[in-house]
Amino acid sequence: MGTRTETDSMGEVEVDEGRYWGAQTERSRRHFAIGTDRMPMPIIHALAFLKKAVAITNAELGSIDALRADLIVRAADEVLAGRFDEEFPLVIYQTGSGTQTNMNVNEVLSNRANELAGGVLGSKAPVHPNDHVNLSQSSNDVFPAAIHLAIVTEIEARLLPAIDRLASTLTDKATRFADIVKIGRTHLQDATPLTLGQEIGGWVAQLEHAKRAIERNLEPLFELSLGGTAVGTGLNTLPAFADLAAAHVARLTGRPYVSAPNKFAIMAGHDALVAMAGAFGQLAAASMKIANDIRWLASGPRAGLGELTIPENEPGSSIMPGKVNPTQAEALTMVAVRVMGSLTTITVAASQGNFELNVYKPVLASEALAAIRLLSDALRSFEEHCARGIEPNRRAIAAHVSSSLMLVTALTPRLGYDAAAHLAKHAQTTGKTLREAAVSLGLLTEAEFDAEVRPDAMIGPSET
Repeated sequence: MGTRTETDSMGEVEVDEGRYWGAQTERSRRHFAIGTDRMPMPIIHALAFLKKAVAITNAELGSIDALRADLIVRAADEVLAGRFDEEFPLVIYQTGSGTQTNMNVNEVLSNRANELAGGVLGSKAPVHPNDHVNLSQSSNDVFPAAIHLAIVTEIEARLLPAIDRLASTLTDKATRFADIVKIGRTHLQDATPLTLGQEIGGWVAQLEHAKRAIERNLEPLFELSLGGTAVGTGLNTLPAFADLAAAHVARLTGRPYVSAPNKFAIMAGHDALVAMAGAFGQLAAASMKIANDIRWLASGPRAGLGELTIPENEPGSSIMPGKVNPTQAEALTMVAVRVMGSLTTITVAASQGNFELNVYKPVLASEALAAIRLLSDALRSFEEHCARGIEPNRRAIAAHVSSSLMLVTALTPRLGYDAAAHLAKHAQTTGKTLREAAVSLGLLTEAEFDAEVRPDAMIGPSET
């Protein structure tokens, strides 16, 4: 492949002739060979979407002619369709405002628009990457707007449906297993009974709480920094630009986007991302608890708790034949740990705004979108390959209930706490069942014990 000469304010740069990016993208590509993680494609698509909305806005305000606006819109639609995904090679670790990625999008749209107009790549005519594609914008306001747009889109398309699917599957299990009385556990020690349905219902409630936290934190992300330009003042925009641009974004997405009432805060603070990251952390914590409960309850198959069976998806050991492990639970807990790390990264990065700009925007975007993608994929995989196949081991559950000393709690109203504690300790030290110990101590007859200690009557409040 040959090269063509592209130019920017610093001079000439040679670019592969078949590429749609320009001089600033090429400089960044050469100067930031840091890692292999590219700028997330949802950010690229969000930027292209915003360029489309802004072109429409600028044309409506008379800041750009209809022909150029139409060419930008057509080029943006092609980018949004995924046609040019390989034209965005830049990594996350670049300028902290995301300027190089913004210019990458500007240059690709400019070159494609000019090609659509019958021109050649690198000509910057009739559509210039700065004068036309970036008109009424700065990287400082369009990049945070793209972060908001990308995060909302990914949450609604991926994360919320994944939560709903897992919650629905577990709700079905809770209903099916509502009659199975099992022993509860606190401090990893035997406790009083509950039903398996109640236990699983607790997991469902955790997922629902996390979902509501995410939904609550969507509202601040509907505020857009478009129109703030360099420092939040709106320099080089028309007075009507910010509200009209946000209105076009809202119209095109069908979501309630508005112009941020204070663009200084939204460009330098990123508090909305911190709040949403907290919600991701809540979902990660809930996922960790659910996955760990399931793998503990399914531990065994003979030397563990063994109260649940889960799908056997793949061999578990290269040395122990027949071993099967709770791999979906392990994967989900690893994702939870990674997301907790993302929460820390986002919190620290968002705290580093200086004066009118936070220059950690690419890593903020990357970590938030990674959390969304990982949680979405892990919850989907866990639902499909683990949760759907959960079944109770009724024999193990019944054995644990019948042997539990904490059934003595049912006798506390009759015997008093101290006598009931003595009974439990006597049963433990002598190896007797609670029933046998109660009879041997002369506290109750067998019939009295059976009438008082009924696990199925211990799963909720009682009138007596």
